[in-house]
Amino acid sequence: MQAKIIKRMFDKREQAMYTIPNGGSAMDRVIYHCDCNSFYCSVELLSHPELRSVPTAVCGDPKSRHGIILAKNEPAKKFGVRTAETIWQARQKCPDLVLLPAHHDLYRAYSKKVNAIYDRFTDLIEPFGIDESWLDVTGTLHLFGGDARALADRIRNTVREELGLTISVGVSFNKVFAKLGSDYKKPDATTVITVDDFRQIVWPLPVTDLLYVGRAAARVLAQYGVTTIGDLAAFDRFALVELLGKQGGQLWNYANGLENSPVAPAGTYTPPKSVGSGETFSHNLTRREEVDRGVAVLADQVAVRLRKHGMKAGTLQLTIRDPRFKDICRQRPLDAPANTARELHRAAMDILARSWKSGAPIRAITLTASGLIPEGEAAEQLDLFRKNAPQRRDKVEKLERTMDAIRSKYGRDAVTLAALTRPQEREEDPDDLPF
Repeated sequence: MQAKIIKRMFDKREQAMYTIPNGGSAMDRVIYHCDCNSFYCSVELLSHPELRSVPTAVCGDPKSRHGIILAKNEPAKKFGVRTAETIWQARQKCPDLVLLPAHHDLYRAYSKKVNAIYDRFTDLIEPFGIDESWLDVTGTLHLFGGDARALADRIRNTVREELGLTISVGVSFNKVFAKLGSDYKKPDATTVITVDDFRQIVWPLPVTDLLYVGRAAARVLAQYGVTTIGDLAAFDRFALVELLGKQGGQLWNYANGLENSPVAPAGTYTPPKSVGSGETFSHNLTRREEVDRGVAVLADQVAVRLRKHGMKAGTLQLTIRDPRFKDICRQRPLDAPANTARELHRAAMDILARSWKSGAPIRAITLTASGLIPEGEAAEQLDLFRKNAPQRRDKVEKLERTMDAIRSKYGRDAVTLAALTRPQEREEDPDDLPF
């Protein structure tokens, strides 16, 4: 495999099919990526200005074992405090670290306020999480003087003066490089990356800085000497596809400035690529019935979200975290595309049976549904040995949709399936359920 990849790395005839952009309409685009600096912490410090110069972090509830760092201010960063590390790890680096509880409703409110400011400058706003947004100002830049850097500075100043928050803005000709720009210099800065200088600015950066290059892809790329974005750009595109699948070609495009996806207008619905839910338990789970109940709750949460988006999953992934923070991650295709808690729960417990040693302590579990397709496109191959399976699934789906309606009216805890709180040792008939 490796010899085959290396042989094709510099096939100039095939590589010529893809050229670096040097003009045309793509170069006329002006895309911003606006990133709120230390968002959760910055919002909290609006109520605690005395802590601005003190190492401070927002964290989950340590008593319920959600004790990880969610955000930190600049003084905490200087001590090496990192997002997603545990509180005890952060306090080893910074013993005097001040911890503040999270207020997610407040963060959502400020996110709306920030995006309302962006809306004064363009209606092409695509949120990317609660604290980041892409803006396409191509069609409105002339209304504000025509200078892309000056307008970015104006937006930064407006957010700071009106809300007391700072943002960093990346300015470029596509979304990927705009995001690299907002990450390039923080806090409260503007970075411009143009078609003429992106090679000098972008290519020396670590390949992990590129959007969607995760740890798994980085490990594979490192085996072939790809450690920077420039290395990725110089690699053979077709070899990357062989290594990473369709994602490999996409990443090559990104590295070479060929990303050209539009910024979605404000309010445009973008279907998710995956839906997941995780839980850190109040105590380590060791008994199968405890694990079964935990998985059942997560399966229910994922199923509700899938139905809300009108999607069904083709694959389910289970991640188990032990008390030493070691993760085991396994996945399997579902028998048929599904969006019911019952199907997800059954599949998750099947994965668990194959990957978990009974009695081994579990600190946290995460379920992730992927391979999503719209409900209307979900076809099922008939099984001659289970002729009634589609009808049974339809009954379960109708039942769970009824539960959705009841919960929507009376609250999430108004109703649940009793079957979800006990081990699934047999396949129940929906007609036998207590509803």
